[in-house]
Amino acid sequence: MVPPETPAGTTTGTSTRAPVLDVVVPVYDEERDLPGCVRALHAHLSTHLPYSFTITVVDNASTDTTLATAHALAAELDAPGAGVAVVHLDRKGRGGALRSAWSASQAQVVAYMDVDLSTDLAALLPLVAPLVSGHSDLAIGTRLHRASRVVRGPRREVISRCYNVLLRTWLRVGFSDAQCGFKAVRKDVADALLPLVVDDAWFFDTELLVLAERAGLRIHEVPVDWVDDPDSRVDVLATAAADLRGLARLGASLARGELPLADVATALRTRPSPTTPAGLLSQVLRFGVVGVASTAAYALLYLLLREPLGGQAANLTALLVTALANTAANRAFTFGVRGTRRLARHQAQGLVVFGICWALTSGALAALHAAAPGVSHGVEVAVLTAANLVGTVLRFLLLRTWVFRRQRVPSADWSS
Repeated sequence: MVPPETPAGTTTGTSTRAPVLDVVVPVYDEERDLPGCVRALHAHLSTHLPYSFTITVVDNASTDTTLATAHALAAELDAPGAGVAVVHLDRKGRGGALRSAWSASQAQVVAYMDVDLSTDLAALLPLVAPLVSGHSDLAIGTRLHRASRVVRGPRREVISRCYNVLLRTWLRVGFSDAQCGFKAVRKDVADALLPLVVDDAWFFDTELLVLAERAGLRIHEVPVDWVDDPDSRVDVLATAAADLRGLARLGASLARGELPLADVATALRTRPSPTTPAGLLSQVLRFGVVGVASTAAYALLYLLLREPLGGQAANLTALLVTALANTAANRAFTFGVRGTRRLARHQAQGLVVFGICWALTSGALAALHAAAPGVSHGVEVAVLTAANLVGTVLRFLLLRTWVFRRQRVPSADWSS
C-alpha cells in the first residue's frame, strides 16, 4: 500500500496499456462509502463492459483515511485492463478533480460518476458505447426523461428542474439535465474543451456541456434510474448560488464572442477519430470493403456505358464516378476524417490518384486491343478488373501516405 503522504497530484496504478474507458470517481472524506462504490463499480465493469477500463479515484484533500483506503483498493483490484488508479489533489472541487484526471488520462473515453452510486450502473454501457463507436462526442445521464425513474426529495426536485429551465431559457441549451453526476466524453473532445472551462467546482459540468453544444458537438442523452443519497453533504443552496454566478459569467463570455468555439469545432471535425482503427491491418480491411464495392460498381458502370460511349470513354467515366465515391468513402470509413475542412483538397488529391489509376487501366486496355483486336467485352472486363485491382493497391498506398496521412493535431490550448 502507498502511504497517505503521497504528494499532491501523484497518480498511482500499475496498468501500462491505455484503456478504452477511464471512469473517474471524485471523493472528499469518503472512507466509509468508497470501498463499496469501487468494488461494485469494478465488478460491474468487469462483467458487463466489453472494453478495457480503469477506475481513477481522485482524492480532493480528504482529512480522513480516504486516500489510504483508495490505495488499498488499487492494490486489491489490480488487474491487466481492469485496474484502479489513485490521484491525490491538495484542494477540493469536483471540476478540478475531473480536469486533472481527464487531462492526464490515456483512455479513449473518460467518464465520471458520484461515489454514492446514485445512478444505476446499468446505464453505464449505453452511456459510453456511442462514444467508443464515434457516434457521439459527449454523453450524459438524464433524470428528466420520461423513461427515467428518480427518487429524491421535493426540494432537490424543484431546484433541479428550475435550474434546467433557466438554462434552456437563458442559454437556449438543447440538453435536458446538466447536473446529473453521470457523464462521459471522448478524450480528444475533453482535451479541446477543458482549456476553455473556467469553473473548477459544481458548475464545471454545465460549462463543459454548454461549450460543447455551442461548438456543434454531438451530445447523447441516456435516461437513468437515480436514487438521491440522503447522506449527501452537498450544500444545495450554496451550489445553486454558485451556478447562477457561473451562468451569468458564461452568458456574458458567449455574448461577447470571447471563446474560440469555431476553432475547437474545426480541429475536432478534421482530426482522425480516436476510435477509428489506425493500424495498417485494420485500414487495409476497411479499404478492402470500400474497394470491393468500388470495383463492382466500376464493372457494372463500364458494362452499361460500353455500347453508347465506347471502351475508352466508358472506362474513363466509370472510373471517374467510382473514384469520387471511393475517396469520400475512404475519407470517412477507412481513415476516420470527418467534416468538410480540406474536403475539396482531399477530392482533388483523390483525382490525381484517379489519374494515375486511369492511366494504368487505359494502358492495360490499349495493350489488350493491340495484342488481340476484336476481343469480347467479357475479356475486356476481366483485364480491366485485374488492372483496377492493381490500381487499388496503388490507390491505398497513395491515400494512406499522401492524401490522408495523419496531420499533426492542433494544440488544445486555445488561449494563446
